Amino acid sequence: MKALVVSDIHGSSYYANKIPEIFEKEKADKIILLGDLYYHGPRNPLTKEYAPMKVAEALNSLKQYIEAVKGNCDAEVDEMISEFKLNDNLLLDINGKKVFCTHGQNYNIDNLPNKKIDIMLYGHFHTGFIKEKDGIIFANPGSISLPKDNTENSYLTIDEEKMELKNTDGKVIDSINF
Repeated sequence: MKALVVSDIHGSSYYANKIPEIFEKEKADKIILLGDLYYHGPRNPLTKEYAPMKVAEALNSLKQYIEAVKGNCDAEVDEMISEFKLNDNLLLDINGKKVFCTHGQNYNIDNLPNKKIDIMLYGHFHTGFIKEKDGIIFANPGSISLPKDNTENSYLTIDEEKMELKNTDGKVIDSINF
């Protein structure tokens, strides 16, 4: 099974419309959304082609593949336009690994949930990375639309053998083998 992990779209229909293309190109089976889907947030500029309803259309077209968590910019009204559930956190089994998925404002590499996990996925910080610490792999797909700290617009893929951080053109930025 191959998962595509995306975070922090922040209302960009331009980047939301890249998700179906990336999903197909990567031949993924599942999409994990790590929150902040529609609203840009008070501290962020408007994203490229800011159109939250168009983002909802793009994501809803893939609803059967989506597992999603709520971000700190996601509200109850966002759940009304989403045809998939926005969870507080998710604990998924991906290829035999226990994967904790969260937005990142509460749980992250510095604040772990009280669960036995192999991998923690979170967004929120808009900087992509893959790190290993104390036997746990921590990964952030970065922001597909608003990268920070000179990082690229990016996403993650996870399959049976590896996890890769890629830019939106598909170029591998970082990876780890299992």
